[in-house]
Amino acid sequence: MVLYTSPFPNSFLSVLHSFSWGLIFPCYWFADRLVASFVPTTYEKRQRADDPCYFHALCIIITTPIYLALLVASLPFALIGFLLWSPLQSARRPYIYSRLEDKSHANGATLLTEWKAAGNGKSFCFGSANVCLLPDSLARFNNVFNTQARAKEIGQRIRNGASRPQIKIYIDSPTNTSISAASFSSLVSPQGGDSTNRTVNVGIKRTTSMEYKGDNSGSNNSEDSRDDKAGAGEPNEGEENTCIVRINGEDNGHLSDIETDTVNGQANASGPAEQSLEGDTEISKTPNHKQKDGDSGSLDSYSASRESLVKVRVGDGTVDQSTVNNKLLYKASVMKKTSVRKKKHTDETFDHEISAFFPANLDFLCLQEVFDKRAAEKLKEQLHHYFEYIVYDVGVYSCHACCSFKFVNSGLLFASRYPVMDAAYHCYPNGKGTDSLASKGALFLKVQVGSTPQDQRIVGYISCTHLQAIAGDTTVRCEQLDMLQDWLSEFRKSTSSSSTANPEELVAFDVICGDLNFDNCSSEDKLEQQHSLFTHYKDPCRIGPGEDKPWAIGTLLDPEGLYDDEVCTPDNLQKVLESEEGRKGYLVYPTSKNHNSSQKGRKSSLKGNGRRIDYMLYTEEGLYLEWKVEVEEFSFITQLAGLTDHLPVAMRLMVSTGEDDP
Repeated sequence: MVLYTSPFPNSFLSVLHSFSWGLIFPCYWFADRLVASFVPTTYEKRQRADDPCYFHALCIIITTPIYLALLVASLPFALIGFLLWSPLQSARRPYIYSRLEDKSHANGATLLTEWKAAGNGKSFCFGSANVCLLPDSLARFNNVFNTQARAKEIGQRIRNGASRPQIKIYIDSPTNTSISAASFSSLVSPQGGDSTNRTVNVGIKRTTSMEYKGDNSGSNNSEDSRDDKAGAGEPNEGEENTCIVRINGEDNGHLSDIETDTVNGQANASGPAEQSLEGDTEISKTPNHKQKDGDSGSLDSYSASRESLVKVRVGDGTVDQSTVNNKLLYKASVMKKTSVRKKKHTDETFDHEISAFFPANLDFLCLQEVFDKRAAEKLKEQLHHYFEYIVYDVGVYSCHACCSFKFVNSGLLFASRYPVMDAAYHCYPNGKGTDSLASKGALFLKVQVGSTPQDQRIVGYISCTHLQAIAGDTTVRCEQLDMLQDWLSEFRKSTSSSSTANPEELVAFDVICGDLNFDNCSSEDKLEQQHSLFTHYKDPCRIGPGEDKPWAIGTLLDPEGLYDDEVCTPDNLQKVLESEEGRKGYLVYPTSKNHNSSQKGRKSSLKGNGRRIDYMLYTEEGLYLEWKVEVEEFSFITQLAGLTDHLPVAMRLMVSTGEDDP
């Protein structure tokens, strides 16, 4: 299957389309600004609180006639442009595939070689978020604004979080079985090869900033960093920037307060810890993505501002230099003490957390509501600093097949660190109301994630979708779920090049991500909760129809509270969502037939921990029979606080292949 790198099959149609859109855009922009001036957000209202009451009214009185006059003047040109633009959409391709042109930063081919070295398995991290990048006038109805600036900031925050060194914590204690999720990017058991690590006594602290610097610009996996990893004899799981910390013993649920500066490959002891931790800690570090010149200390940097990060100081002993990454410089500020919490759900087989940042080593990202084309370009530009492969501008426009007229695309965007082999898009033909104006649908992707020693391709399938949003349209959503399953089955059959007798490809995973616009607790969503999709695909947050796991929280934020001081930063929102009272104040909760209370101040009649409408599902069906897929970690992410009314979610899957590759 050919991947479309341009929206039209030839340059003539592309030029004609650009010309027609150039005629339409002034009218579109003036109409957008005119409506936006009458829909203020709560943030703007607070900013104007100290201004005289007549000042804003005076601004509207002055600008409204100007916008109206310019809008009327641009209408004839927009009409001509529309007559050219509309028929061109029949020749438009359903998506644009973008690959990073700077080969010095490209590392997709390098990642494919990691599967052979991984030996007994490899983990993959998936993320999904609804980013609400609508035209500014429409975004304001969700209490967010300045779409272009938000798109750039969203991209920066995602790549900042994903490009951090990954911290893995393993606690060997009879009493303390969990680490505070506020402090660590990934909580998983250490893999093989721990014997290469030196044992030292350390403490761990929570920080709110980190600066990561490389010696020069380069790819995510430079030759130097790979040589360092090979020389250190570190275990290779396919994760090139990992710090594994093993903690033994107990200390009444608290970790000691110590610091560490890791500079130029040395761990310098700086005195004894304030409180010694009983037991030993093992540390191993491997290199992370290198940073571009000029990135440090700015919004374009990889520094994780307003995020909780981890530092370690060596209290006693030294660390073998071969196990310390000589490319990193950690700078920490605003140190806070981190405590170990009792794990409430000890029967859970994987780690779960509310995190202030996206997981380190994020491999795949599925976004919804990237409707604005200019915002999509800005977002793509930022994401390309981390993801080599991006599929964006997904959907159809104008009248297409049996669908009604579409004014905007599907809003879906997919980013990957691994090469995309095939892609397909289908539009839901049954959209109703305002949803019918957008080409909502499903994007299906096939990615190559490695190869076996026998040169068999190892592939994975990822589906990204966004269902009907209008409350009460349960039948429409169920029909869309039916179509999603049918289209996915067809996509897998059409893109498979294997036979049972002679498999050329081995399927490692099959994941569905997206905003499904129903939750698992609302009484109005019973039909969706019982859909057959959940018999084939597993939801890590779900016990059964109508019941979520106790640790699962809602992903839909109350728009009115987006700019409250308590939740306007990633750290603050994280702290609020960790408490039941905080969730009641700032999450939208499941509805019931006898629901009459207001959003704020509800205490006892709430069901669940909020409306969880953003899903990540996986299946064990249709995969290579000798492999096993397990959830390693699930996260609710607050890094986009103040930028969208949804909480992103992330899931890390471990594909276990056994001792030997097939």
